[in-house]
Amino acid sequence: MPDILAAYQVAPAAALPWLAAVLILAELAGGLWLLTRPRSCALTPVWIYVGVAVAWAGLAAQAFARGLTVDNCGCFGRFLIQGLGWFVLLQDALLLLYAGLLLRATRKARARSAAAGATG
Repeated sequence: MPDILAAYQVAPAAALPWLAAVLILAELAGGLWLLTRPRSCALTPVWIYVGVAVAWAGLAAQAFARGLTVDNCGCFGRFLIQGLGWFVLLQDALLLLYAGLLLRATRKARARSAAAGATG
C-alpha cells in the first residue's frame, strides 16, 4: 500500500506506511462496524466512511489535476489493478454521494429516535 500511495506524491516516503496504516485501519473499523451493526444510528462509523471516501477522492482528484500517472489507484489494493482515469474519478464521486446519503440518513434516524424517546 505505501508503494501505491507513493504514486500520488502527497507525502514523504517515511510517512507513507503510516498513511497506509491509517487508511486500512479506518476502512476496516468503519466497514466492520457498519456490517455488524447495520441498524445502528451511531455517527462514528459513518464519519469514518466519509473520511476514507474524502481521502481517496482527494488523492485521485489532485493526482489527476496534476497529470500524474498512477498505474494502480489503490481502489482494490494490489490484486485488482486499476489505473487512475475518469472512471476512477466517477467511482470516487459515487462514493462521496453515498457518504453524503449515509450521513443524512443516519442523522434523520437519530432525530426520529430522539423524537420517539421524548414522546414515549
